[in-house]
Amino acid sequence: MQSKKKLISGVLIGILGIVLFSSKAVMVKLAYQYEVDALSLLLLRMVFSFPFYLVIAIIYSRKENLSVIVKTDYYWVVFFGVVGYYLSSYFDFVGLQYIKASLERIILFLYPTMIIIFNKLFLKKPINSTQALAIFLTYIGIVITFWGEVAISGADTYIGGFFILLCAITYATYLVGSGWLIPKFGVVKFTAYVMVVSCFCVFIHFGLFSKVDVFGLQWEVYLLGFLIAIFATVIPSFLVSESINRINSSNFAVIAGFGPISTIILAGIFLNEVLTLLQLFGALVVIFGILLVSLKKGNTSK
Repeated sequence: MQSKKKLISGVLIGILGIVLFSSKAVMVKLAYQYEVDALSLLLLRMVFSFPFYLVIAIIYSRKENLSVIVKTDYYWVVFFGVVGYYLSSYFDFVGLQYIKASLERIILFLYPTMIIIFNKLFLKKPINSTQALAIFLTYIGIVITFWGEVAISGADTYIGGFFILLCAITYATYLVGSGWLIPKFGVVKFTAYVMVVSCFCVFIHFGLFSKVDVFGLQWEVYLLGFLIAIFATVIPSFLVSESINRINSSNFAVIAGFGPISTIILAGIFLNEVLTLLQLFGALVVIFGILLVSLKKGNTSK
């Protein structure tokens, strides 16, 4: 009975975390209606989330490390903070200026296939037949969904799709490269550290290149920036971690497929975004392909 309750609670917590994560793209699109630029909005996200991650980093820095950490490990933390959460987030926010929130989430959902490809190219890990089929299906699904959007929205779709693809690539790079560091630091400490690094990167980027008066934005932008930081960044990051802790990563991979679906639903409600039947079919093909990858990965890890 206890394990069943743990499973049910883990699934519900995971779904809530996924929905909150998925709401980020919708809130970013809502903020763009108030003529704010991508860098300013990203700055607000980092400003509001920075205190939480800083406190967590300080608290966990006092706890005993899981293994021996050397000086170069911290250099890698800085590197992955730049790649995984600064560049990836910046590319994401820029891309959302050009494409629908629902299409953004579908393209981002490709990152598990990119991890497999990167592991093959750089770590010489073989790709099995199931993974090859999954990769083929996901990219066919993306082509179907993407080209359907080009016919509707025009050339801006190429620009937006390019930046979201860069976001997925940098995030996949972060996941592949940082995997060996997480056991050393622990999930919470490592996440807090790289988020603090990424916040400083955004602060520096804004200070050097932006001429926007960040104190002169409309109040709706500040509200949405706060909501993105707290409800689409900080809270779901811990909800997902807790869900994985309760139901394990392979079970979480099953419910992760709810991410693009929830974004499509939320975008339809709050942004009046509509995908054609062909695009919905392409999205389902992508989700099915990613589930093949995730389930196969989960089975082999047992």
